[in-house]
Amino acid sequence: MMAADERNFRSAYYEKVGFRSVEEKKSLEILLKEKPLDRGKLKQFCLRFCVPVAYRNLIWKLLLGVVPAHMECHSFVMDQRRQEYNDLLHALHILRVLDANTPKPQMFFWMWLLQTSDFTYDTMIEEKGFIPIVQSLVQVFDDDTDVYWLATKIYNNVVKFEVDIPKLTECFYNLLEKEDVVLFKHLQKSGILENLPVAKWFDCCFAGVLNETALGKIWDKLCAGSYKILVYVIVALLMNLKHRLLKCTDINGFMQCIKNIPEETADVIANKSIDMWQHYGSPLTVHDKPKSFETIS
Repeated sequence: MMAADERNFRSAYYEKVGFRSVEEKKSLEILLKEKPLDRGKLKQFCLRFCVPVAYRNLIWKLLLGVVPAHMECHSFVMDQRRQEYNDLLHALHILRVLDANTPKPQMFFWMWLLQTSDFTYDTMIEEKGFIPIVQSLVQVFDDDTDVYWLATKIYNNVVKFEVDIPKLTECFYNLLEKEDVVLFKHLQKSGILENLPVAKWFDCCFAGVLNETALGKIWDKLCAGSYKILVYVIVALLMNLKHRLLKCTDINGFMQCIKNIPEETADVIANKSIDMWQHYGSPLTVHDKPKSFETIS
């Protein structure tokens, strides 16, 4: 009995820190010994499992193209990335855009605008999901160069899917109605549904809404190519807060409900969203049709 309890404790601990079993960790370590690294296999690992925290920086950089598949080139490539980072930073100082009080997320945002040739007054003042993405990443990774390049790669992928937000929103409506028709009808009748900040959630990938531990699990799938995982996060969030939301009569009340979501609740939401995403066939994009949910695409 004690042995079984010990195994259960270990399993719970392993899952909490990012990997469900020692075997999965060993499988990842084997994949990381291949020369060159196989991004396809690493992508499939991320879609099936949560990446151990200790490996997340490397895996995300590989999947997002920050570093190449050849490990022996990583040091040289990151030196080049660091040089470009410093050049962008220097250019902004020359332009007198930055000062000693400029917050790091805002600084990275302007660097990204300069890098993407979109550096104008209008875009400088426009609110974008890039900033909360950086704010979440700096809580996890220590190296500013890593944070900058991960943020740019993640957000550049977000930008590619902006055209699909109406379809993704429709997917969200269909899924919520299927999963919880009572909640769906209440949100619809009260006018909350049509006023939900869905586009903002898609833009920031839930950075600033869920804590970094929960985001790590979700962004594993995002970095592996499944932008549609965010549809399931919205539904899981709403269903988890159902009892409070049923008492809400307007969008202001709703926004109060989702402020300061506790770490434990965020973890439950992340796990529930991944479970639903897997149940409906783990679709990668809005164009992929899940195996058992015909109305979502």
